Amino acid sequence: MELIEIAGYFGALLIGVVLGLIGGGGSILTVPIFVYILSIDPIQATAYSLFVVGSAALVGAIVNAKKGMVDFKTGIIFAIPAFIAVYLTRKFIVPAIPDELFSVGNFMVTKNIGIMIFFGLIMLLASYSMIKGRKDEANENETITYNYPLILIEGSVVGLLTGLVGAGGGFLIIPALVLFAKLPMKKAVATSLMIIAAKSLIGFIGDVQNLEIEWTFLLVFTSISVVGIFLGMYLNKFIDGKQLKKGFGWFVLVMGIYIVLSEVM
Repeated sequence: MELIEIAGYFGALLIGVVLGLIGGGGSILTVPIFVYILSIDPIQATAYSLFVVGSAALVGAIVNAKKGMVDFKTGIIFAIPAFIAVYLTRKFIVPAIPDELFSVGNFMVTKNIGIMIFFGLIMLLASYSMIKGRKDEANENETITYNYPLILIEGSVVGLLTGLVGAGGGFLIIPALVLFAKLPMKKAVATSLMIIAAKSLIGFIGDVQNLEIEWTFLLVFTSISVVGIFLGMYLNKFIDGKQLKKGFGWFVLVMGIYIVLSEVM
């Protein structure tokens, strides 16, 4: 096994650990690991990311569901527009994007460069959300209410973004569940994993019809990420989650800047 491959599999473990520790954020690492460490084409990388993120989130959602933390009604209301949008994006929109988008002087912005720059910008947004932190805006005993139009719009937007960049979008989903469905923060985090699992795996189905998938590699990588989730959940007992999320946010900020600059340069 080559050193690059070992580094990639270590990255898979790290993705799971981060997801297990802070309930999100790990998915923002999958595309850079596939593209910059394992030299996988960005379109293929976003597809693989959907499968890894979806599978890892599914494990987390099952664990949380056993604890009674998942609000299934809210999850389904949010997930339906999200997974319709992500499936349509992967099946029709991504294949329809031209290989050459536009040129700035002598610099040609290709489909792959465009997707990676867009991914870098999403990382910058996610880092801001992590560094700034969130307040529990819903009380544990508050009645759950639904702002259906906003939930449908937010679900569709998250699905579109997930389809384009292959990240779970937890940093968009969790605030939406707190603000528009009045879910307590802990339930919002748990329910977001269910939504991420559903839309990521359904989005991946759109890719199976368009791309050649290396199943052996993908299943090994995903299995290591799942091991990482359980390791992260164990370590969570000993580490302050808020400080960890803020520290990881700064790491994501640096990564986002690096990706944008490396693609532009």
